[in-house]
Order: sequence, then structure tokens, then C-alpha cells
Amino acid sequence: MAFPDIHAEVKFVTERPEKHGDFATNAGLAIAKSIGKSPKDAGEILAQELEKSGEVKKYVERIEVAGPGFINFYLKPEVFVGHIGEIVRAGGRYGRNGILSGKRAIIEYTDPNPFKEFHIGHLMSNAIGESISRLVLWSGAEERRACYQGDVGMHVAKAVWAISNFQFPISNVSNLGEAYARGAQAYEESGDAKKEISEINKKIYDKSDAEINTMYDAGRKISLDYFETVYEKLGTKFDFYFFESEAAPVGKRAVEETIGKVFESGENGAVIFPGEKYGLHTRVFINSEGLPTYEAKELGLAKMKHEKYPHDLSIVITGNEVNEYFKVVHKAMGEIFPDLAEKTRHVSHGMLRLPEGKMSSRTGNVMPAERLIGEVERRVLEKVKERNFLEEEKREIAEKVAIGAIKFSILRQAAGKDIIFDFEKSISFEGDSGPYLQYAYARALSVLRKAKEQKISASAENGVFENTQLERLLFERFPETLERAAREYEPHYLCTYLLELASAFNSYYAKHQIVGVPESPYRTALASAAATVIENGLTVLGIPVLEKM
Repeated sequence: MAFPDIHAEVKFVTERPEKHGDFATNAGLAIAKSIGKSPKDAGEILAQELEKSGEVKKYVERIEVAGPGFINFYLKPEVFVGHIGEIVRAGGRYGRNGILSGKRAIIEYTDPNPFKEFHIGHLMSNAIGESISRLVLWSGAEERRACYQGDVGMHVAKAVWAISNFQFPISNVSNLGEAYARGAQAYEESGDAKKEISEINKKIYDKSDAEINTMYDAGRKISLDYFETVYEKLGTKFDFYFFESEAAPVGKRAVEETIGKVFESGENGAVIFPGEKYGLHTRVFINSEGLPTYEAKELGLAKMKHEKYPHDLSIVITGNEVNEYFKVVHKAMGEIFPDLAEKTRHVSHGMLRLPEGKMSSRTGNVMPAERLIGEVERRVLEKVKERNFLEEEKREIAEKVAIGAIKFSILRQAAGKDIIFDFEKSISFEGDSGPYLQYAYARALSVLRKAKEQKISASAENGVFENTQLERLLFERFPETLERAAREYEPHYLCTYLLELASAFNSYYAKHQIVGVPESPYRTALASAAATVIENGLTVLGIPVLEKM
């Protein structure tokens, strides 16, 4: 039957159904009206034409038409077997794609503020930002990672005021956090303190007071040195550091140069962006004291980023409490730096909470990140204390499992959702957790070590397809999932897939003898492919892998 001419543009989807084939498409339904046929007849016509294609015959065992024009494809067994070999050969390169090939991207995330503790909220931004950075890299882009830190502003002035008035020792970040909480409380409760803190804020900007400068410089250095220890523990290495003190004059100048064009004079000498004109809300960009606000600094930051690293894409990861703020900033950016606004993408995330409730660094009710990591490490050590490892090995396992548990708890949900951290579920070796993935990987490596001892080489050549969930999940699903996660800036797609794969591998491991049987070369290749995909997936998520657990 000749295929009818179709002149209209036809849109259809291809998907992987849970049943009825390895791939399915609604193309028959999509073209039915254009060719004057029923959806089922249109599907039959398409199926007959596809069956004539030599390229289709290479990969497809049979084609079936079901329902209103759905076409189901069943792949040949050798296609699955051959792909297992491709994964083993590709190793650490498997899954990379070129959707951002030739692009330069800068990703900004974490953004802790000096004079405040690095709390568990920063872990949200860090985990998501680190994973998105790696997704961008695996998509073929040249990427750079940036951290923007608020080293000036009222939060700094509040801390310095308390250090001066209550003699807080400038010796560690915990003291600085307490000083900030004390200063924030005084600012809300005392008019005199509020006035003094505002004066300190201006002096920090203009560096006009030697005593204040000394306290400021000491506190800033302690904070930044401390942050580096946390980044190292989390496996993050930034390429660029930007600071509000540097962005402030750049942003202020950009605003002042466009007063009357983009920005307007407000009350008491302030400068505002009239967001209502654009369906948003009005925000102050230079306050009545002549100081740039966060909004103006954000404009300066955008310009500084591009000057430092000319890019095609700028991704900014923040908490979703600033969504409306960022819409205004982005609109203002579009008015004065339209090319930069076009390149900027904002990814917002929810809050990480403990069962006790919301945290606030202003009131001092905050969980430092290291305290959370330490508590998770302690609980993991309890789980592995009876295992036959050296004490040093147990501590290394506990730290890596703790980091994996926290990061996975964050990444497994869509970025915009709040998360209540569950200690027991997060460290489970048997549930939907980071440690579960780490354990599946370690189990696969143990199989490969045993095969090596028996001189069994992983080989899919001459392998016989066993029609298991593991084989089907390994067929092209990892690259597809990576690409979707990169396009949507959503690592949770990768988390879901890796959980399915780990479950399929564990089920296969329980039901099939891998080493010491005639099928060992192929089954060892399966284990090797599963290990490769899990390792590559965890690497993209920023979760450490372990060879033994």
C-alpha cells in the first residue's frame, strides 16, 4: 500500500510504555485526519510502511497496532545484548550528550553569607547547583561554577555591632552566627541599636572606621576559610567567587545611569524600579541613604559574571522565597542589559527542614550544615560498626554515605518542593535513598572482583538475551534521562531512574547466579554495565561512590 502524501505538519510523541512494546508512538492517531482515515487504519498504514524499511528491520522484531492508532515496537533481542557491550566499552564516557555542545555556561549556587553560619538551607542550593553544573558538563558545554557571597549589607552590620557591643570573640563561625542573631534582635527591638547598626553599615561600605574595618576583615576571613572546609566535604570546587562588596558599585552605577529611562526617583531620595508597569511589583534599587540594595547588586553581579567569563547561559540557583524578587530583577536586567537577561535562567528550590520546623538565622534557630552531616555520620557509623572494616575505613564510609544520604534526599524531589529531612529513611541501605544506590554499586563491584578472581571477562558477545527488567532499563534509558534532566534543570529524573536500575540489579543478583555458570561472561557484562551506569549517575548527582560498604 502506498503511503499517502501528507502536506500538513504532524506532531506526535514516542514513549517507552510499561507494557505492550519497547517503544510506542501515537503517530497513527496524529496523521489520521490529514489522510482521511480512521486512527486505527492510519496506524496500520504507517506500520506496513515501516516494516518495509531496512533500517527498521535491523532493530525491530515486530510492530503491532493497538487501540486508536497507537503503534508498538518490539526490539530484537540482539539489540539489547549489543547495547550492554556498548556500555561496558564506553565506561565513564557513557551517557554524555551534545545538546549544549559549543556553549559556555556559568552556574551560580550555594551563596552563603559571611558572618552567618553555613546552614542546612545552603545544602539545598549546593546539592542542586552541583548536580546541574555536572548535567551541563555532561551535555557538552564548557561550564564554570560560581559562588556569590554577601560580604556587605545589614546582616554584616548587625554582626559587627554585636561583636563591638558584647565583645563576641572573632574566633569561629559559631560566634559570628551568635553575634548576628544578637544584632538582628537588637535591630528589631531598639531604636538606638537600629540607628547605630545603620551607621555601621555605611562605614563598612565606605571603609571610614579603622576599628570597624578590623572587626569586619577578621570576621570575613574566618567565614570564607570555614566555607572552604564545607565545600571540600561536599565535593564542590568553585571557579569564581563574587562578592556583594564588588558588585555593589557596579550595580549602583548601572542604576544611576538609567534613572529616568528605566529607574525612577522614589521617596526620600531612593531609586526604584516601577515593576507595576510590567505586572510585577515596585522594588527599591538604591535606598534613601544612597546605598545599593540586593537588587542593584544583582545587576552588578550579572555584568561582572559576563566580564569574567563571557557565556551563553547563566544559571542562578536560589531559594524559592526570592522568586518574586528575582522576577523584578530579571525584568530590570532586561531593560538595561537585555543580552544578559536573555542568557539568564533562574532555578529556585524549596526549603530543607527538620521535623522540628523552619529555621531562622535571625533568631538563632538554625541547624549548621556540619552538625547535620555529623549527626548523619554518627547514625551511619552505628549501622556499619559490626562490619569487618578498619576504623579508618568505617569513618570514610560514614562520611561518604552521609553526604550521599543528604544530597539524594534533596535531589530526589522536584527542585521547587520543600523537604522534611528524615534521618532513618535517608540512611536506609534498602529503601529509596542515596546509600541504597551506593550499596548497589558496591555490590556490583564485588561481583566484578569475584569474576576477575576466576578470570572471567565481561563480554556481551554471544550473550543470550534473558528478557529481564535490568536489560531493558540499561537500554538507552540513562542517556535519555540525563538529557531530560539537563533540559529541564531537574536532577530528580536521574534519581528516579537510578533507583529503578538499582532495584532491577538487586533483583537480578538475587535470582541469577552471575559467576561460575556458562552464562558468566554475559552476566558479568550486565553487572559491569549496571555498575557503570550507577557510577556515572552518582557522579552527575555529585554523590560519592564506594567500592565497599
